[in-house]
Amino acid sequence: MADPKVTPPGTDPSEEGSVPLGLAELEQERDDYLDALQRLKAEFDNFRKRTAREHEAMSARANEALLRELLPILDDLERALEAAEQHEEAKLEDGVRLVQRALADTARKHGLEEIETSGAFDPHVHEALLAQPADDAEPGAVLQVLQKGYRLGDRVLRPARVVVAE
Repeated sequence: MADPKVTPPGTDPSEEGSVPLGLAELEQERDDYLDALQRLKAEFDNFRKRTAREHEAMSARANEALLRELLPILDDLERALEAAEQHEEAKLEDGVRLVQRALADTARKHGLEEIETSGAFDPHVHEALLAQPADDAEPGAVLQVLQKGYRLGDRVLRPARVVVAE
């Protein structure tokens, strides 16, 4: 009995020098895994960047919420200072002024800025509560500030409430 010629698995004995059938399949599988790995890496990079942006936004919202809560306190202190000036109670006025100054400095340190109210009415940062005729002002000019407005970075926390010339 003659020994049959042993051929390695995955080869076609009729073609000499041909690539084994299993090798082509392995190369395709390798390419598929490499493509999947590259896609996963890109998705992870995007996830990391998105998470960093969301973290920064959450931090900004936390500051915004805190400062929004402090605004009425700042308003109350300013009203107390006005009342104390009228009654000439120097000690009360000095104490309240120190608290108001410290609170305002803290708010500024966290990025709070007062909205400018001199000049023309800007609907993006001002809220017109009244319109009054004024002989000495142009129509649309801010005549009086009823409540200061504030912004945090480029976001308006509270618009300035103003009286506008008709």
